[in-house]
Parts: sequence; C-alpha cells; structure tokens
Amino acid sequence: MARMTGGEAIAATVAAHGIDTVYGLPGAQVYGLFDALHRQELRVVTPRHEQTCGYMALGRFKATGAPSAYAVVPGPGVLNTGAALLTAWGCNAEVLCLTGQVPRAFLGRGRGHLHEMRDQRGTLEGMAKAALHAGSVAEAGGMVAEAFRLMRSGRPGPVAVEMPWDVFLDTAETEAGGRLDADPDPDPGDAVGAAAAAIARAERPMIFVGSGALGAEALVTELAERIGAPAVAFRSGRGVVPNAHALGLTVAEARHLWAEVDCLIGIGTRLEVPGWRWTARPEVPVVRIDIDAAELERTPDALALHGRAAPTVAALIEAVPAAMRTPWRERIAAARERTAGEIGAAPHVGHLRAIREVLPPDGIFVEEICQAGFSSLFAFPVEKPRTFLSSGYQGTLGSGYPMALGAADARPDVPVVSIAGDGGFMFVAQELATAARYGLGVVSVVFDNGAFGNVRRDQVERFGGRLVGSELENPDFAALAEVFGVRAARADSPEALRAALTVALEAGGPWLVHVPVTGAEPSPWPFLGSA
Repeated sequence: MARMTGGEAIAATVAAHGIDTVYGLPGAQVYGLFDALHRQELRVVTPRHEQTCGYMALGRFKATGAPSAYAVVPGPGVLNTGAALLTAWGCNAEVLCLTGQVPRAFLGRGRGHLHEMRDQRGTLEGMAKAALHAGSVAEAGGMVAEAFRLMRSGRPGPVAVEMPWDVFLDTAETEAGGRLDADPDPDPGDAVGAAAAAIARAERPMIFVGSGALGAEALVTELAERIGAPAVAFRSGRGVVPNAHALGLTVAEARHLWAEVDCLIGIGTRLEVPGWRWTARPEVPVVRIDIDAAELERTPDALALHGRAAPTVAALIEAVPAAMRTPWRERIAAARERTAGEIGAAPHVGHLRAIREVLPPDGIFVEEICQAGFSSLFAFPVEKPRTFLSSGYQGTLGSGYPMALGAADARPDVPVVSIAGDGGFMFVAQELATAARYGLGVVSVVFDNGAFGNVRRDQVERFGGRLVGSELENPDFAALAEVFGVRAARADSPEALRAALTVALEAGGPWLVHVPVTGAEPSPWPFLGSA
C-alpha cells in the first residue's frame, strides 16, 4: 500500500498490465490522469484529433495482439472517439478507453458542468464490451484491473473506465491493481465427436475463419490439410492460412465452390459475407467453433463447439479421420485458376499487385472502405496473420490511416502501407502532422476519384443518376502532405505506384502517394458474392 492519487492508481495499474504507450489528448478533466501517466514514465502519443487516439490504439492491438490504451476528456472528447471504440468492438479488440467525468458533487445533477453528458457510462456501454466507473481512489486500481480481465475473457472487446475529475487528484492509501484471472475457457466436450462425424461424412467441406482463429494458425492449417478443405477468410481472418497455401482461399476463389459445399466449418467467425448465407442451404451441416456462447445461439441448428479456437481445433484434429478428398482438391485448384483469370476486371487490381510486390510478406497492409479496399479483400494475397488490418464489419471511413499510424508505432520493425479513398482520407488528413511529428513510417496511398465512389455508383445505377452528396472537390494531396512535412509522390499507373513505393519504403519515414483515378471504376461486388 502507498499513498496515491486516483490518476496514479490508474497509471500504475495500466503499466502493471504491460502497457507502455497511451494515445491521448489532455484536457482539464483529465489533468490528474495525464500528470500521473507522465510520472509513471508511460509514453504518451498525442495526435491531432481525439478519434485518432482510439484508432491508433486499435491499430496497435491489431498489429500485435497485445492490449492497448487511449485517454481523452469526457463528453465531447469521448464521443469523438466513438467511431474508433465501436470499430474496436466490431473487431473484438482489447482496447482500453480511459476518460474523465464531472466532479462527484455534480454527478447526476444536470447542472451543465464542463463536458457533462447525461449518461456517459450508458453511452459507452453501447459501444464497448463494458463501461466501468471508478468513483474513489481506493477502487481505481481494482477497477482498471477488472477492465483488463473483461477485455480478455471470452470474446475479446474494448472496455471503458471513467473517473470523476476530482478523484484523479484525490489521494488515499491504495495500490495498483494486479492481474486478474480471465474467465475459465469452456470445454466443448462431447460435441467434438458429433462435429467430427459430420465432417467425416462430407465430400466437399469448407473452413471459414475469422479473427477468433488468430493464434491458432498452425492448427487451422493442419485441420485443412487433414480433411482436404479450403480455408477461407473474408477480412479479419486473413493470413490465418496463407494465400500461398494450396488450401488458403480468398472469398473470390471460394465463391465458385460455395454451391457445392456439403459441410461448413466456421472457426471464430460470424459467417457473414455479402451474398453468402449458410441458412440459404439448410441441408448443409454447419460446425461452429466460437468462444462466444451468444454468437453460437444465433445459429441454433449448427453443431456448436463452445471454446477457443486452438484447443478446440486440436481436439477436432484428433477426432476426425484424415482424408485426401482428391476430387475436391482438384475443384479447389480449378477455382483458383479460374479466379486468377477473372479478378483483373475488379477495380485497382494492378495497383494492389504493385503494392504486394513491394511490400514484404511480414509488412502490414491497412485497408479502408474504397474501391481498392474492396478489391483488396480478394486481390491482395496475405501470407501472415496480423498483416492485413481492416475495420471489420463496421466499414469505418477514416479509420485506415490512423490505424496504420498505430500499427507503425507498435511495429517500427516492419513497413506499413495504408490505402484509402479521397473521401475517407480527408476525414483524418490532419494526422499527417502526427506522422511527421513522431516519424511514423506509414506510406499512405490515396486513390482520388473525386467522389465517394460506391455511393456515386449506386446513385448512377439504382437511382437514375441523381447524384446527392457523392461528388467531392479535393486539394492537391501531394502538396498537402508536403505542407505537413511528409514526403509525397504522384502515381498515374500501377508501374508508377510500384516505383514510388520502392523509393518510399527504402527511404523510410512517412510518405503519401497520390493516385489520381479517371473514368468509371468497375464494381468489385461480383467477386464478393457467391457465384
């Protein structure tokens, strides 16, 4: 026990849980927290917008798999991070949000105190796995330790902790919160035998993986090889089974096989892909492995294995007989060959190939909602886990570049390339200043089509060409970057992009590559739905 302020109890507990960097913007209600972070010798990275604090923490987690943290003022500050927190929720990310609250004397009184929100904790509970209130110095350390326990128990997710302004500065005899045991993992038990029997009866099984399969890469690959099944990832599971592996398929390749599948195995995934619905074929048995019991309840007819991916897949490997399934492997190879000849019709495949040729296998690629981003889901091969970062099902515009900054801050040992459209990039263009200030070696590739491209296409094709809010006027992106101290280049072709990336990655430091887009872009959607 020692005499600490509330801020010190939080900072000491954060440090005790392995956090060495906090992304944050200080303000009056969290002065006591930021002063404590400084005295705890925690590194504080300060971007130019509060939303980026949350996105950088998310990028750090996605690139490393280790918990991360950010801190902002309450009310408007925490709401500014709402999109990032919601994205962390959608990505099952262990992100800790630290924020303030009005002084204890004003709680619940509605007096219009600085940054007051009617029900901040309730609002945060709608965007995170949990939201906790630390109302005294004595409970601060334990509350933050509980946040870390909640983040890693069961289905991972972000947790927020708020503390009143005055408690950050109050003192009391207390201690840092120690590491708490996570909830025990469930054991799928006898369900493994039934699942193995269903797989053994199948002639054309398919494995689908999501972020819940991260950490079980070798086991998932072994299962795929044992039963002769393709392993498919849409977004978050990319890299679990490398695309270079004969059974590591993209969704564009797998769509040609979907109608033939007679057993579907989902590992740590919601099994939701645009145009793919397993319920459309109720005669196909579905095996689901998931740590989240609520997720399993959403598919009541499935053979549910409630457990973490690694031990459950290991048990399944022991229970299911090996089978070559040669005809099915031949169909898999044919689907891959067919798709290789088709995807050139998708938008920006040439640019994506140029990036892949320059970026090493362990380099990190961060996609965002744009035409090139959609195509990257199937036209950008991924060979290692945690090297393809996305905003998951939230599809958050403006998330890509700040997530990439967080990834680069956490992994300065590998190159990081971020792609975005002109619309999404302008949500966060001010963060070029953050990249320059901290020397974060992200190469941002901005595809400039003068529009929110998907919206414009839909308005042309589905609404008689009545364009509403989809066309944009943009700055000179290269000049904009240089004003912030970031080097820039222009690439008018995939070949020019390859050359610019080669220079940028060799030189190091932040770069922006402007890719002007002229003419109509083809639709990526035929490659994302089932054939």
